Amino acid sequence: MSKQKCIWYVSKYVAPPGKGSAGGRGYLIMKELARMGYRSVVITSDSNHLAEPPVLRQPYMHQLSDGMDLWWVRTLKYNVAKSSRRILSWLDFEWRLYRMPKKDMPVPDAIIVSSLSLLTIVNGFLLRRRFGSRLVFEIRDIWPLTLTEEGGYSIRNPFVKFLGWVEYLGYRKADAIVGTMPNLREHVSEVLREDKCTHCVPMGIDTTVNDDQAELSPEYVERYMSSGKFVVAHVGTIGITNALDTFFESAAALKGRSDIHFLIVGDGDLRKKYQEKYGNLPNLTFGPKVEKQMVQSVLEKCDLLYFSVHKSKVWRFGQSLNKVIDYMLAGKPIIASYSGFPSMINEAECGSYIPPGDASRLGEEIIRYSRLSADERDRIGAKGSEWLKKNRNYEKLAGDYLKILFPVD
Repeated sequence: MSKQKCIWYVSKYVAPPGKGSAGGRGYLIMKELARMGYRSVVITSDSNHLAEPPVLRQPYMHQLSDGMDLWWVRTLKYNVAKSSRRILSWLDFEWRLYRMPKKDMPVPDAIIVSSLSLLTIVNGFLLRRRFGSRLVFEIRDIWPLTLTEEGGYSIRNPFVKFLGWVEYLGYRKADAIVGTMPNLREHVSEVLREDKCTHCVPMGIDTTVNDDQAELSPEYVERYMSSGKFVVAHVGTIGITNALDTFFESAAALKGRSDIHFLIVGDGDLRKKYQEKYGNLPNLTFGPKVEKQMVQSVLEKCDLLYFSVHKSKVWRFGQSLNKVIDYMLAGKPIIASYSGFPSMINEAECGSYIPPGDASRLGEEIIRYSRLSADERDRIGAKGSEWLKKNRNYEKLAGDYLKILFPVD
């Protein structure tokens, strides 16, 4: 009988799916691999403000979770993403990961090191040398490109240069490269100045997601979602990276259309600013943030969903975002202010792209969708849900990953 193969997944930000959690993709892939008979080990930190880790009384905590070995590493906490404390937390995680007792842990046949933090690839090299395992470098955020394109950092910043060196080293020395974005290969080729095989294993959909859904309260629906009109909505964070100026400008331009209503549900740094500027519009409603389990209940009551990003070189390499997954799952048509490498929405034919920042074009698309029959909109939206369940379920994604982890010669 052949030996049971063991896979480690190491990331500071992987976490079990749950209330408000982020980082569930890696966990769900590993959960599926465990179900398929592989010894699965997940190593993560308790420093993830978008998840709900346990309270650690000691440096390391081991749990058995969904057929896996789940290891928590106690790490320096931070509250502000754009801060020096976040970087210190990265360094702290790497040091504690290096020091982590490993003699009683199962020997890995393959190790997946997933960003962020990029620095974990250095520990990955050390682990590969120790265990003789295959090393996969997984990219979920392209750093330091995101820092320079969207964070305002100079390419000459010493920290940016250091991260660029780590990125180059990871691409050059890893046994395989995986990205959640479909066109990462182009970026890797630019960094290395030569072509290197790069795989895509994108964000997925947990087929049990509907088991945890909760309904909105009647009071919430009555107050924020009872316009009786054609509703175009953005649901999620209201911050600088969400590029929502176009949404509000379009609402202002269409305030004379009594049949169309704009809804924004969520919280964030710019919510107050937008409310002060556009809160008097008769065709616009600001709804409070809802729990993750209620998001689908919000989306299913809308007619058209809106997604937007700023122009950025980052999007040349594609996207695989949780927001798009949530939107497609709802079975509603989508308008995306997005000019990067296309993916998912166009493949499923469940919506349309318009240039970022073009409020006039957005208004035209909203009017076009409003003129379609409800049945036609349902047909378009259903394509997204059906495509997602077929192509982005975690059983398929885990199978795709296995071919990368253990390629057949």
